[in-house]
Amino acid sequence: MNATFLERVWAWLHETFPERQIYIRSDGRVQFFTFGPSLQATLAGLTLIFVGWVAFATVNVIFKDRIIAAKDHRYQQMQQAYEGRVADLQMSYDELNGALVSAEDRFKATADALQAKQNAISGFLNKASQAEIKAGLPAPGATRTASAVSQNAVQDGAAADSVGIDAPPGLIDGSGAGTTQLTMLPGPAAPQARTAARPQSPGLLERTWKALTGMFHTAAADVRQAVHPGKSYAGTYAQHPALKALAAQTARVAHIGQSETVLMARTETALDRSVTDLRAVMRRTGLNPDQLTKRLASQNASEGVGGPEIPLDQVRIDGISDPGFTKAYLSAAAVLDQLNSLSTVLSHVPLTMPVPATSFDRSSGFGVRLDPFTGRYAFHPGIDFAGPWGASVRATAAGTVVYTGNRGGYGNMVDIDHGFGIHTRYGHLSKITVKPGTKVSQGTAIGRVGSTGRSTGPHVHYEVWYDNVVKNPNKFIEAGRHVL
Repeated sequence: MNATFLERVWAWLHETFPERQIYIRSDGRVQFFTFGPSLQATLAGLTLIFVGWVAFATVNVIFKDRIIAAKDHRYQQMQQAYEGRVADLQMSYDELNGALVSAEDRFKATADALQAKQNAISGFLNKASQAEIKAGLPAPGATRTASAVSQNAVQDGAAADSVGIDAPPGLIDGSGAGTTQLTMLPGPAAPQARTAARPQSPGLLERTWKALTGMFHTAAADVRQAVHPGKSYAGTYAQHPALKALAAQTARVAHIGQSETVLMARTETALDRSVTDLRAVMRRTGLNPDQLTKRLASQNASEGVGGPEIPLDQVRIDGISDPGFTKAYLSAAAVLDQLNSLSTVLSHVPLTMPVPATSFDRSSGFGVRLDPFTGRYAFHPGIDFAGPWGASVRATAAGTVVYTGNRGGYGNMVDIDHGFGIHTRYGHLSKITVKPGTKVSQGTAIGRVGSTGRSTGPHVHYEVWYDNVVKNPNKFIEAGRHVL
């Protein structure tokens, strides 16, 4: 088959370039040159190459300036295209960075508000615990408000130590550990012809020009199409996984912040229960809690109080802009103020025994009894605690010693003013260890057990007075068992 092809080529050369002879006659002599088909084909090829080179050089010389100008124009267009690309990328980066900064600011503001609420609640619970401890509540009760609120928080899923944000790598961290891919849309479509008229056919020079510069047009068009985006990416950024994750965490923190309002409401409920319990304890003693708190308010007013009156709806808590939480906080604060008032009053109410119950017996109760000296019925205004001689006698509540000394049938007696119209008396002491004006607290030693005055043996006569009316000490001691 190869032989056949070569034979055909050889036959074509002989047909196209048959053997030719050139005769030259000079001085009666004739010479000739023979040109075979191969030589003719070679000369024809060289001639074609020469003519082509001459044509290219001619066109290059004629259109040299235009070609150079076209190249410069194309390069300028490409440079502008790349500058536009850089500008678009910078704008895209600025938009993405702005979206990220805005999302971070929202998250930080939400987290700061949550932290402020938690700090407010923490401080509030500490104050509530201190108020309960001040009231003499037992250890479990002193923290029951915080325990109840914490339990409710766990049940609601509102308590969180930290909030994690899972964002794809490479968006926030600039270390290059990850990359952010933004889909680029193609450039705008080329404008369509406004008429159906067929364009005129270009001439020879125009076709030659287009053939030589067509590659630059194609390159510039490709650059323009690849570089210039045709649409803003704000919507794309809004759907970016990292920003969506940050927005979801922001919403989660905001939801937790809303739960803090519920926690404050439950805190108010827990405090209200403590207030109710303290009022019940005071009623067990036979005292009116409202009357005592009014006396406390009057006492504070006499010491000097005042200031501008600001409506509650105008009160703002530092770092918190949630009106619902502010209202719940102020409402709970009002209940806490009641608890503090009751705690202050209750700390001056004698709810304990002046001597240890394990070492003393109640030898005589409050009320009508047979008098040990006369054998007739008489009113006994207190309780007698019989016990070992010289045992320590202690104050049953905070107060100020207003009298010490021998007082008739009481023998050696100590009278303590606890404030709010409450007094306690301790009689038949063998020794008094305090002086008038001494400030005492609950449990402070004030004397020793004895049998001075109208007494048949070592014991302590204990009385409780309210507004110059003697009260049954048993009610105070029984009420104290519900608190102490």
